[in-house]
Amino acid sequence: MMNLPKGGSFLLSPTDPQDIFTPEDFTEEHRMIAKMVNDFVTDKVLANMEDLEAKKEGLIRELLEAAGELGLLGADIPEEYDGMELDKISSTLIAEGMGRSGSFAMTQGGQTGIGSLPIVFFGTAEQKKKYLPGIVSAQKIGAYALTEPGAGSDALAAKTKAILSPDGKFYILNGSKQFITTAGMADIFIVYAKIDGEKFTAFIVDGNSEGLSTGAEEKKMGIKGSSTRAVVFDDVKVPAENVLFEIGRGHVVAFNVLNMGRYKLAANSVGNAKFALELAATYANERQQFNTPISNFGLIREKLAEMAIRTYAIESMVYRTGGLLENILHSLDISGADGGQVAAKGIEEYALECSINKVFATEALAYVVDEGVQIHGGYGFISEYPIERLYRDARIYRIFEGTNEINRILIPTTILRRVAKGDLDLKQARKKLKEQQNAGPLTRQGTGDLVQAAKDIFLYIFGVGLDKYGESLLKQQEILGRLADLAMGAFAIESVWLRVQKAVAKHGEAEAKLKNNLTEAFIYSQIGKLELIAKECISALAEVETLQALDLDLKKLVVYTPRNVIRLRQEIAAAVVKAAKYVV
Repeated sequence: MMNLPKGGSFLLSPTDPQDIFTPEDFTEEHRMIAKMVNDFVTDKVLANMEDLEAKKEGLIRELLEAAGELGLLGADIPEEYDGMELDKISSTLIAEGMGRSGSFAMTQGGQTGIGSLPIVFFGTAEQKKKYLPGIVSAQKIGAYALTEPGAGSDALAAKTKAILSPDGKFYILNGSKQFITTAGMADIFIVYAKIDGEKFTAFIVDGNSEGLSTGAEEKKMGIKGSSTRAVVFDDVKVPAENVLFEIGRGHVVAFNVLNMGRYKLAANSVGNAKFALELAATYANERQQFNTPISNFGLIREKLAEMAIRTYAIESMVYRTGGLLENILHSLDISGADGGQVAAKGIEEYALECSINKVFATEALAYVVDEGVQIHGGYGFISEYPIERLYRDARIYRIFEGTNEINRILIPTTILRRVAKGDLDLKQARKKLKEQQNAGPLTRQGTGDLVQAAKDIFLYIFGVGLDKYGESLLKQQEILGRLADLAMGAFAIESVWLRVQKAVAKHGEAEAKLKNNLTEAFIYSQIGKLELIAKECISALAEVETLQALDLDLKKLVVYTPRNVIRLRQEIAAAVVKAAKYVV
């Protein structure tokens, strides 16, 4: 069994390449699942995309039922409730494959994630038996009703209320929710309300409950094929036995479910980015200007290369994290009545990594689809070309499952909390780094040293921030956002490096040459960005008399010889153009 590192420990200690999961470790069963998902998306979803976007009556439910017949809705649901109970890598592959399916990915994601995992993790045996088999088959469609008009990111400010009936048999719900995915056809709602206006609690509410109504379909920028509506509760009676988990602990349900939601959204982003790159590369090969395909032009090739580099980075991060989730779940006994809660607690160990994946992957996707449109030129602005839809659909990814701003605050906040609990020995790591800085510049030789440089930059700036503000650092959002960027950069840089090291060890340098090019191009282009972010932080944190000394200490961490990233991108572009798709 692989080691089980603490969440966030990658920042303070090295990771053995053999201890991570990479796409090169897929089993034959994994590849079969990936093919099945891709075939389903191509044959059933993309072939009907025009009707899907037009919300053809009954189509989305028909597609969900077809997905259910293939087992694509039950990957994370126990077998005793008709689920597939697959490993987390298989579950991730399904999410990645669904990434190509546009608005259907949001519907399928809601069904398999936030619409069902609250019951999987926190439901009673009776609740699971009543609701989960229907979710697996899509006979029942789930929805997650958390967001309110005045409570988006601040979920605990919800105003929807629940009052126990005099006979104690029902909770009576009043209030409204907004932007609820699949609301227009949902049979089950996971609803959050405050009992007596105080105790934030989760409920399972049947969609046909008297007093429950939905608003008109929202007219959206993207993901047009999915249902998005407001939900209104007007004296809705919810059986007392439909309280989910414990009264007053709805936040535990909400936040634990969001961990997986963020991770799956990152996996969706990988599939979406690969699709956008394939569309762009294919178009660049076919489109001719000045009597030659535009894929022969250097600036177009550079775009294709950078799209591939960022896709490679998020793919490496997502499957590394999938391996962490699979290993920790495999190490736990989740066979008991509270097995779901045990699993959720295990997943929570890597809440930091889930947030990192979500932010980095969704922003990488934003870059990839944007450049995809640019490569298409004017045609990219025309709805006849799929890249136009991908561009619009991708925008919501940075808002879903907690905005990227909220997640940027969560990343350093989670690290500080883990330090306070003693899970991360920040004090010792800072002491060691200071000793190294006092000894003089740390000359970095190659990509492996730059991995450590990225971690050192984060550690150094985090320490400077703590020295100035202490725990009040958590109130400095501009600094927190940059600390999050440094932590994400370190995780991304290490993930691509570990992946290529593992590949070289298994197959040799020649076979891993393209991966090595992708890795070096990513690391050498990222490390300078991290240094710039760190300089901005120092300028904001340092007093006038200490600024020069702090800047000098930072410079000691990033002494390295640049690589010719232009040549690396040329070689990457040649491979992408030849394959007309993402290739490693």
